[in-house]
Amino acid sequence: MTEFLAELIGTMILIIFGAGVVAGVVLKDSKAENSGWVVITIAWGLAVTMGVYAVGNFSGAHINPAVTLGFAVVGDFPWAKVPVYITAQILGAIIGAAIVFFNYLPHWKRTKDAETKLGVFATIPAIRQPFSNLVSEIIGTAVLVMGLLFIGANEFTEGLNPLIVGALIVAIGMSLGGTTGYAINPARDLGPRIAHALLPIPGKGKSDWSYAWVPIVGPIFGGVYGALFYKALFTGVYSLPFWIMSVALLLVLFGAASVELRKEHTAADTIEESIS
Repeated sequence: MTEFLAELIGTMILIIFGAGVVAGVVLKDSKAENSGWVVITIAWGLAVTMGVYAVGNFSGAHINPAVTLGFAVVGDFPWAKVPVYITAQILGAIIGAAIVFFNYLPHWKRTKDAETKLGVFATIPAIRQPFSNLVSEIIGTAVLVMGLLFIGANEFTEGLNPLIVGALIVAIGMSLGGTTGYAINPARDLGPRIAHALLPIPGKGKSDWSYAWVPIVGPIFGGVYGALFYKALFTGVYSLPFWIMSVALLLVLFGAASVELRKEHTAADTIEESIS
């Protein structure tokens, strides 16, 4: 099996199980309907585990452009392979999402809410604040990549490593995922969002491309920074990109906090004026 095909299949498996559990939980008249967030986070963790077990021997099972880019930036993966891996990951995600569509064919028409249908394919933030949503995706993906490096990302298929990686995904989902739906993977959001736009889903509505940049930019930034952070603090390699991205991260964090605090003050002033 080529590395291209391995990454395509691995990402396809990830989306079949991941988007599949979301469909089961949110679509009308599914036997899993309303089974909740815990079911979703556990299934996403197992989705990653199965993807890693399937193709880890062939490609290392990145199944995530943020992981591929993070490893490349710190020298753990050759840049020449990056375009091949990312292309395979996006295509695999599109195919996986299409398979989920066919699996739940009768349920799309019975589900009336267009946003619910979109949520099967793409992430939708709980509170739509793009700047804050970006921060959440950066943090979640940085934790992901650091975690992979902690447990030895280069040896995914040895022993219980894939299960440990799956547990990491569950922990991120339960701890940090409630804000944005934790894409933490550009292919995971972009591929299924493309599938949503192309597939003949009854009453599907728009694909929300105005938000699509957040689960792409956030995970890429977070994945690269997570790898640089690991190399800096755990191996003593303080590179120029690490310092540049550290400053950029601080600006993003304080910028997002400033926006939220300003909104809070504006709301408080409005209430005070209405009372007076």
